[in-house]
Amino acid sequence: MRIAVASSDGNVVNQHFGKATRFLIFETDGNSVELTGIRENAPSCGTEEFGGHNDDALKRAISLISDCEAVLCSRIGQGAYDELMGHDIFPFEARDFIEEAIKKYLNYKKAAGKAD
Repeated sequence: MRIAVASSDGNVVNQHFGKATRFLIFETDGNSVELTGIRENAPSCGTEEFGGHNDDALKRAISLISDCEAVLCSRIGQGAYDELMGHDIFPFEARDFIEEAIKKYLNYKKAAGKAD
């Protein structure tokens, strides 16, 4: 499965979804975790240019990670959460090292009865 991660340093999940400047893309089979790509993103929230939320930027961010089943981020607003859910991308808040956060997501998914 493919998971997007909002991280500024490649080590920890540390960016708000709407302020993420890039998404790290990971593939996992439930045992191993591998970084497979980095996708640059124009933030949709709180930018100098827009001063608030930018719906077009949100749509572009969702399109950028549309092949992922989940996105891990440190925080996410309700509007972005709802939009992601509407595109079958599960937003998961985590503030941890990336591999630990992915494990937490997989455990959450398993506990919720959503394991593949």
